[in-house]
Amino acid sequence: MPLHSTLAGGRAGHAAIDTQMDGRSFEELRRECLQRQVLFEDPDFPAEDSSLFFSQPVPVRMEWKRPPELCANPKFIVGDANRTDICQGQLGDCWLLAAIASLTLKKDALARVVPHDQYFDRNYAGIFHFQFWQHNKWLDVVVDDRLPTVRGQLILLHSASNNEFWSALLEKAYAKVHGSYESLKGGSTMEAMEDFTGGVGEIYETKKSNEQLFHIMKKALDRGSMLGCSIDISSSAESEAKTSSGLVKGHAYSITGLQEVNFRGQKVKLVRVRNPWGQVEWNGPWSDSSKEWDYVDRAEKNRILQHASEDGEFWMEFNDFRSHFDKVEICNMTPDALTDNTKRHWEVQLFEGQWIRGSTAGGCRNYIDTFWTNPQFKLNLVDADDDDDMCSVVIALMQKNRRQLRKEGMDLETIGFSVYEAPNDAEQQDKVFFRTHASKARSKTYINLREVTERFTMPPGQYLLVPTTFQPHREADFLVRIFSEKRVGAQEMGSNIDVDLPEPPPPSAPEDETDEEKFLRRLFEQVAGSDHAISVRELQQVLNGVLSSRKEIQFEGLSLHTCHSIMNLMDVDNTGKMEFQEFKVFWDKLKKWIMLFLSFDTDRSGKMSSYELRSALKAAGMKMNNQLLQLLGLRFADEKYDIDFDDYLTCIVRLENMCRVFQAMDEHGKGRIRMTMLQFLMLSMNV
Repeated sequence: MPLHSTLAGGRAGHAAIDTQMDGRSFEELRRECLQRQVLFEDPDFPAEDSSLFFSQPVPVRMEWKRPPELCANPKFIVGDANRTDICQGQLGDCWLLAAIASLTLKKDALARVVPHDQYFDRNYAGIFHFQFWQHNKWLDVVVDDRLPTVRGQLILLHSASNNEFWSALLEKAYAKVHGSYESLKGGSTMEAMEDFTGGVGEIYETKKSNEQLFHIMKKALDRGSMLGCSIDISSSAESEAKTSSGLVKGHAYSITGLQEVNFRGQKVKLVRVRNPWGQVEWNGPWSDSSKEWDYVDRAEKNRILQHASEDGEFWMEFNDFRSHFDKVEICNMTPDALTDNTKRHWEVQLFEGQWIRGSTAGGCRNYIDTFWTNPQFKLNLVDADDDDDMCSVVIALMQKNRRQLRKEGMDLETIGFSVYEAPNDAEQQDKVFFRTHASKARSKTYINLREVTERFTMPPGQYLLVPTTFQPHREADFLVRIFSEKRVGAQEMGSNIDVDLPEPPPPSAPEDETDEEKFLRRLFEQVAGSDHAISVRELQQVLNGVLSSRKEIQFEGLSLHTCHSIMNLMDVDNTGKMEFQEFKVFWDKLKKWIMLFLSFDTDRSGKMSSYELRSALKAAGMKMNNQLLQLLGLRFADEKYDIDFDDYLTCIVRLENMCRVFQAMDEHGKGRIRMTMLQFLMLSMNV
């Protein structure tokens, strides 16, 4: 079932989760430090090189110093927190700083991210806290106030005021969430804007837009949305390269204002942009000292420029903005349509999932043989929007925890999604469905961003949403958020377990045996002793003898482990041995399982793809959910995501054994059983 939620950014009542390893809250830790008269030292993010870098040594000698060691009268916030408090240091996290600058324009969101009940002149204990949204949860992140310095100066994010420290401490808390300062190198402004609000982002390409983009941006700012912009680069050599116009390529800017001014008898649209460096500005028309301002009413000019100086903030005419910048990122507190004048109330559905190699990491539709194994979500759009006969839907696919995983060599995956019209009796759709059906909607592109978001209008109906990585076998955790004006029925497909194991027919009498059964009897009697039953090792001998004669099966023989599983399934009288009638029942099962295996071993290599295990088990009467299939794939598949015959047989035999034991104990057929410790141990040891 999905987790229903509203956008966290719009709900002040959502309590943040304490994240300190010892479970204590900011208030508890501060109170203890004040009582003991000591300054807090954070054991979870120590003042050590490992908190700075994970892939390289620290390039210069740094000292961790507290604000009272850096100035005489430190303040958490001087006056009001505003966009001029943010100056970039030696870390390539301009994307984060651009988001912080946008955050200062939204005071209610800022007050949540940066709680203001923190001071240096009272209740000071060297401890501060900040709150961030991560994967539909608000986290309360505690840090001490030891900051990296060189020769007594902050070298990372800092304020223009030498005695103001909220922005530097905010950067430290955000670095702690992601494991280190280095983890913040490079990123999308949208990522941080979402972490500050819990909102949903959209990206607009300026070159493909028209005058309507100005009104979209204006409406977004008026509604408290956060905006950023950037100039694309064609190679890494262009990153943060300054152009002749004073703009910087591959650099994240924040958009802080939009105005229309009277200029020589006509209206001119202006965009205010801020460089988080705190310097380096646009030098073209409408820059701080350009001649265009001489033709604007003095009062209006003073109001708009507000003592303009080299502070990194500047105005541009909208058409110049469109021609020089490539992307505008908008983080909406709700995905209200920016192109109309109707304030909509959006319903939100949320799912969490995983792409696991060998089972649910099927890749995009280019890889049709595995694409169908990706997680699938059914959307039931019942009611059209109030003002239309279509349904408005915003789909946001986010990959989780990728910055934390950088130190393990894992960066952002390339992700996207497709939406298909679903059959009325929609279940997990197979390869045939996707071979014969085109998508009705999809993300514009596959891209290595943390989140991919698209807005659609679709007629009422049932749809399948398939989120994927671009290539198969790429592992990641993901979050899907589905926004709609009217309530959407949504569920994950393939989430149920269903078992249909009919009882096998009774074995035929000796006089009615087929030639195959007579051959089996002769072989069985050659191995069995006077008790006319075989042990596990004798079963291994019999099966390898029979199967070796079947040329269509390529394998090196059944392992003793597999034969133990077979014995546990068929030894109904618990003698530890198998009689011939039990063996004949098993042989009928085995023939069916062999045919299933051969149907998926298309190249006759003696192996089947682990992605096909779902279909093989379903044909054998056992419909498994994604969670179990992921576990089985990891347990039985090799490094090439293949399963050989021996492991396939072990898997299918053990599953049937477990299912039959469960059904026997589930006396009322409710899908639940109660077990004693003895029963649990007997069952787990038996399989």
